[in-house]
Amino acid sequence: MDVMNKYQNGNYGERLAAEFLERHGYEIIKRNYHYGHGEIDIIAKDGKTLVFIEVKYRKNLEFGPPENAISKAKQRQIKKIAEAYLYENELKDQNCRIDVIAILHFKDTEPQINHIINAF
Repeated sequence: MDVMNKYQNGNYGERLAAEFLERHGYEIIKRNYHYGHGEIDIIAKDGKTLVFIEVKYRKNLEFGPPENAISKAKQRQIKKIAEAYLYENELKDQNCRIDVIAILHFKDTEPQINHIINAF
């Protein structure tokens, strides 16, 4: 897969995830928050809780379910970036969690969206 195709798939997956979250009452605060060499795909509010969301999108199961692509190292990186966001925005005593949205979208079917709340 070329880099542009991967980028387009990622953007498409993040757009599907954002639409899903909004339909479920979440308020999208920021998309693609960058810190250092990493990023958090979506930052949203679920009521009073700040939610950092990692989106994984796949068109097939060649490499397993999308949620399996989040390694321990990636989890540590996401936690570190979430802490940086809280620090940069001077958010103290803020309830927060990390969710994963795994999207599997086979050709000619509706996307299957798995929202894992408080994933790690």
